[in-house]
Amino acid sequence: MHTGRTLFAQVIRFLPRYEFQKCVARYDGDRRVRSFTCWDHLLCLVFAQLTCRESLRDIVACLRAVDGRLYHMGIRGTVSRSTLADANEARDWRIYADFAQVLIREARQLYLHEPFGVDVANTVYAFDSTIIDLCMSLFPWARYTHTQHAMKLHTLLDLRGNIPTFLRITPARLHDVHVLDDLTPEAGAFYVLDRGYLDFERLYRWTLQSAYFVTRARKNFRFDRVESRLVDKGTGVQCDQTIRLVWFYSSRGYPGDLRRIRYRDPETHQRFVFLTNNFTQPAAVIAELYRSRWQVELFFKWIKQHLRIKAFYGTSENAVKTQVWTAVCSYLLVAIARQRLKLGLNLNTMLQILSVSLFEKTPINRAFSLTDAINATRRDHNQLSLLDF
Repeated sequence: MHTGRTLFAQVIRFLPRYEFQKCVARYDGDRRVRSFTCWDHLLCLVFAQLTCRESLRDIVACLRAVDGRLYHMGIRGTVSRSTLADANEARDWRIYADFAQVLIREARQLYLHEPFGVDVANTVYAFDSTIIDLCMSLFPWARYTHTQHAMKLHTLLDLRGNIPTFLRITPARLHDVHVLDDLTPEAGAFYVLDRGYLDFERLYRWTLQSAYFVTRARKNFRFDRVESRLVDKGTGVQCDQTIRLVWFYSSRGYPGDLRRIRYRDPETHQRFVFLTNNFTQPAAVIAELYRSRWQVELFFKWIKQHLRIKAFYGTSENAVKTQVWTAVCSYLLVAIARQRLKLGLNLNTMLQILSVSLFEKTPINRAFSLTDAINATRRDHNQLSLLDF
């Protein structure tokens, strides 16, 4: 019988503790803390995410049931409901946000060469937001309308590995387009956006920084045609044009040329009109890039189904942001472990295994030793395929 470390202890070894302590020191997180440190706090919340705990009492009850193993799981402090509640209220959420950036950098390196369905050498990002509804009486700071309180999670997703590289948590009443001001565009990268982000002045600043965007045109879009290129209508592309804006404010915001592509999906027969500032990629590739934007929608659906970001352990803004960022850290932890261990399992299967065996003293490779054949027979093709490659 294996008498080594628990599976939880083996998983958290992929968390760089030295980097985490640098984040703690940056915000003085452990000041006047005697027992329950920021590291203990992080491990408790990661445990809650991996095992889908419903509340603080649920977390404490499960951890106290294995009180003799907590030290070997890496949790040194005494775990109680009041201690966890106070930590959620008082510990600066930016500690966990900064640590998530450390994990993002590591995960992006591991998934640097992963394919995502479109043959381009550039880095491709998809940017979108999702609304998370909140209780009106418990979250008065998140007022949306007079009948609804909610917040928005804005996410920039690197499609090579589906790694979230930028996240902002804002009140739901903030329009999505304002978050573009917080993004620093990467030269040579593609940014795939919904037409809700169509702001020509902001997008022109991206063009000046040599970043590419792909978005959809609005129905009342007005332009002058400068040039038309030959297209292969067998690919679904109906026209490929160089255009110039004609309306006063839009032409002043974007004084340069744009590329307009009209596309008809061969499968659904839907028609789309795309706008981009890239004039080198084939028109069919631009259409495929926009199709890949759906991955960010799948990402939102996946984390809402498998992580705890819809029901919260605290009601303050700090507690909510702490929980969301530790959920992101948990997602990245499993993604990093998957790549480090060279596993063929998808993230959903890994989470299912972890949720029932975190206290087991099983070698981590044996715990995830399901064969591809078994995994394939249990796969439901009607379910999400995020990170299932």
